[in-house]
Amino acid sequence: MPSNESGKSLVNNHFSHIYIEKQALEYPDTKRLVHKYPNAVRVLIRDYKDVFNRPHQRFQFQKRSMNLILALKKDNFLYSGSDQAPDFGHRHFYYNSLIMNCFYNCDYCYLQGMYPSANIVVFVNNDDFIAETKRQLAAHPMYLCISYDTDLLAFEKVVPFCSRWIEFAKDQSNLKIELRTKSSNYKAIAHLKPSSNVILAWTVSPQEIIEKYEKETPSLKRRLEAIGSAIKDGWNVRLCFDPLLRVDRWQSMYAACIDQTFRLIPADKLHDISVGVFRMNSDYLSRITKQRTNSDILYYPFEKTDGTVSYPQMEREEMTQFMLAKLGQYNRKEKIFV
Repeated sequence: MPSNESGKSLVNNHFSHIYIEKQALEYPDTKRLVHKYPNAVRVLIRDYKDVFNRPHQRFQFQKRSMNLILALKKDNFLYSGSDQAPDFGHRHFYYNSLIMNCFYNCDYCYLQGMYPSANIVVFVNNDDFIAETKRQLAAHPMYLCISYDTDLLAFEKVVPFCSRWIEFAKDQSNLKIELRTKSSNYKAIAHLKPSSNVILAWTVSPQEIIEKYEKETPSLKRRLEAIGSAIKDGWNVRLCFDPLLRVDRWQSMYAACIDQTFRLIPADKLHDISVGVFRMNSDYLSRITKQRTNSDILYYPFEKTDGTVSYPQMEREEMTQFMLAKLGQYNRKEKIFV
């Protein structure tokens, strides 16, 4: 099970109810999850949106005790990558949504502004996602993010999507997948043979940021231990210093974080590094601030440009240049993407 820093399973307080689309009843993942949580109340539904998209839900209230929704994805098995996410030079950049929502509850997460509900939707028709990906691969190569609207590695012992997609990718010469995570649950996929088609991408944040704004996520130490194990085993590993948060003492925090990282992680073994300043769709932020008043980072005097909010340009540039200079003490500049 995914766990927080204390080792307590994050599932313990969740999944009191499992909502199941009637069409999803006979799928193997549905049967396995129902068996996995025998004490959960099971509720049959027509369509997951009848539960997930109900009006007047309270996202943060639901976060205290999330329920599980098992559904079939009917369409949109692939989405074009967002302009707010780095494409690392790949022309055909896509993401999929195998799971909607996340065990974690980071203050800055856009999901709380994008989704009306904090309940977790698992799409049990993974074969349909695979089939659509194969169809696209027949036309062109693809860079595919599979952990975009969730933290897939944190869910691996609930549903082994990471393992399935890693196994699929190894036989697709024109597919590159990125698995983004804050989880320390590397052991859940450590039995797999490393694939050149797969990038394991960890969010790296100062411990002070983790404790205050990334609650319930593993500590920096545990993330670095997982990263070190993955590198030792031969995986392509990306470090993501993203989102950068402009908080008091941010320079000293991020400098110490980078120093700690490269005391433990061999820079020459990394695939690459990404750096990104906090940014979010302005509508999402507006929805979040209406229901989450206890986080100072959401009430910064942001600058809005083309529907996206972030720090003013001079501050963004200052943060980016600071990170490039500090990371450049350990890495070649061509390894760092902004």
